[in-house]
Amino acid sequence: MKYLWTEDTGAGLHFWKLVNQLFFENALVIESKESNQGILDAVSDLRPEEEDKYYIAFDYVVDNQDIRNKYRLLKSIAEKSNGRIIILDMICFEYLILAFDYLVQWTGSGKTDKIRIREAVLSAIENHRINLSKIDDEKTLQYLASFKRYSTERVMKSLVGEFTQNEKWSVKGALMGECWYKNCCISEHPNNLRCGKPETEDGNEKMRMLICSEEIQKLLNELIR
Repeated sequence: MKYLWTEDTGAGLHFWKLVNQLFFENALVIESKESNQGILDAVSDLRPEEEDKYYIAFDYVVDNQDIRNKYRLLKSIAEKSNGRIIILDMICFEYLILAFDYLVQWTGSGKTDKIRIREAVLSAIENHRINLSKIDDEKTLQYLASFKRYSTERVMKSLVGEFTQNEKWSVKGALMGECWYKNCCISEHPNNLRCGKPETEDGNEKMRMLICSEEIQKLLNELIR
């Protein structure tokens, strides 16, 4: 069996299930361990069968000492697993959202300054950090300077909020919008939707368009080797 474990519970867990369904033909068993500590605890107790593989979507944040410590322990366990435990190169779920090629188009965002910042930040990510030497736009540098230690995770969460808050296709807290694509609603209020009519009406087609984007493919290319 092949498993994918994530810390995400709401929209993030939902995303991985859709990736599994639409991209990997349900080859993975998707499970949420609810937190990075939950993932570490589960991996510590793991006794995999010979044919089992575990893909770990661990959100590694370099400016968080607790996360770095957990990652070191997780990596140590993975290195002794004979290739049965594979840590995916993740930053945070918001990074996946920002990488969607159709994000700006589908949100209808007119925030041209934030669009430039999004493009600059995505092109400057190296080893989970934002490489400031790759950014020469003054407004982008000013935006990043407002975050303590230029925290990658906080920048991603803020930018996603800037693009999607109060838009038709939005990200609000643990939920990825009130109906982030047709036939796939994860709203707390399914009988009171305000999402309007998306350009791509079929939900499966819309998700495929997102998953097949170049940026998302880069993040998924180590799955199912």
